[in-house]
Amino acid sequence: MSTQTQNSAKISHYLGVDFGLAKIGLAIADSETKIAFAYKTLENNSEIFNNLKKIIAKEEINKLIVGKLNSGISQKYFNIEKIGEDFAKKLGVEVEYQEEMFSTKMAETLLKEKGAKKIKNLDDQEAARIILQSWLDKK
Repeated sequence: MSTQTQNSAKISHYLGVDFGLAKIGLAIADSETKIAFAYKTLENNSEIFNNLKKIIAKEEINKLIVGKLNSGISQKYFNIEKIGEDFAKKLGVEVEYQEEMFSTKMAETLLKEKGAKKIKNLDDQEAARIILQSWLDKK
């Protein structure tokens, strides 16, 4: 095994998830750089697991980091722990949760400051980036 292969084998890849009823924002990072990048926004439809499986395989994802509101606000609309369990079972990856509060508002503000156009098309993946970066910063 080459040195490059040995080094790359130790790097874990993470996918940050900002779950929503209509859209799911995604961000990506690895254990070496510990910098999260906005990745993609997916429609939350019947193809969501197939689309996530493709991304997980392509990007060699080891773990999902799912944003969670501990205040119980999202419980009215969905149970994020149940969704996380479904992700783990159907996608075959470990799932951890990261407390998120106002991540979408923060994302919108950051995108405005950067001069981004069509903010509503980017805010979910930017929120996922904020969630994932928060998790990375704790590690």
